[in-house]
Amino acid sequence: MNKNIIILFSCIYLSGICWGQTPTFKVLKEEFLFTENTYFKQCHASTIEEAKNGNLLISWFGGTHEGSKDVVIWGIQSKGKSWTTPKIWADGIKDTLQFPCWNPVLFRAKKEKTIYLYYKVGPNPREWWGMVKSSKDNGNTWSKPENLAKGILGPIKNKPIELSNGTIISPSSIEINENTWKAHVEISEDQQETWKSYPIDYESKYNVIQPSILKHKNGTLQVLCRSKEGVVATAWSKNSGKNWTSLEPTNLANPNSGTDAIAIDNFFIIAYNPDLPGKEWWEGRSKLRLAYSYDGLDWTDLLILEDHEEGEFSYPTLFMDSKGLIHITYTYNRKNIKHWVLRF
Repeated sequence: MNKNIIILFSCIYLSGICWGQTPTFKVLKEEFLFTENTYFKQCHASTIEEAKNGNLLISWFGGTHEGSKDVVIWGIQSKGKSWTTPKIWADGIKDTLQFPCWNPVLFRAKKEKTIYLYYKVGPNPREWWGMVKSSKDNGNTWSKPENLAKGILGPIKNKPIELSNGTIISPSSIEINENTWKAHVEISEDQQETWKSYPIDYESKYNVIQPSILKHKNGTLQVLCRSKEGVVATAWSKNSGKNWTSLEPTNLANPNSGTDAIAIDNFFIIAYNPDLPGKEWWEGRSKLRLAYSYDGLDWTDLLILEDHEEGEFSYPTLFMDSKGLIHITYTYNRKNIKHWVLRF
């Protein structure tokens, strides 16, 4: 074998990056979070966070139908091995009018106790605005809702990441119209008090929304985005999210549906729908998979979460808790939220 190749393999091995090795895992739990049709007719877009005391919080939007005025933000907490009864955590009432709520995102900075609940309110994704509430008692009670600053939407679907210096980078996007989508990040350097927006390749041919952010070992940031073009698209930043490369395709298909990705030690995982776009926006969401990658570009399927001919199993969220367990939540046919727990 060529000496240079031997050295390269040795460096890869010593760095702990075992390229080509399939990660092993164990499924610890697979469950539904509540009794269907008890609280609302439909639900969607779940998010999960861990409180400072170790309790888990999961939130989603629910009501008659996505976009209906009665759609509000619901949430539950873990109490030992069980979950609390779903309760309304936020609504879309503004003055005397009621608007639908959308896409909650729970986030707590590592050293902080305060949990933030970001969500959107408005008649549709082209006209919605960003809102936030907070909890200082592990999610038991929530503050009054506050509007985010003009032009700031907050995390659109997936969770922000926190850099070692305390900077928070929130993955966001705008839907200008039915045919034009743009992704960006919103960065806070003052503990989520103020935010500044930075575009991700606004000149791209790819129409992208709902990025997730991966941090590589060398400090490079990567976004993975839902697109209209049938692929999960990606871009890169070497200066903490303030400038991004051109968007490019990964090897993952995308049927115009949300994904989520996180870093686990020396590799990454993503939950996604492995299909191409159909005639309608909801088509292609009947199968859901978990895949892994060592470089963020080439992905290999690892686990089949759902495999159906019909139905919607979509909008996954991935989260690693303080014990190193991986949690996956996602929409189950708009009737429930399903929750998996894995150990790698």
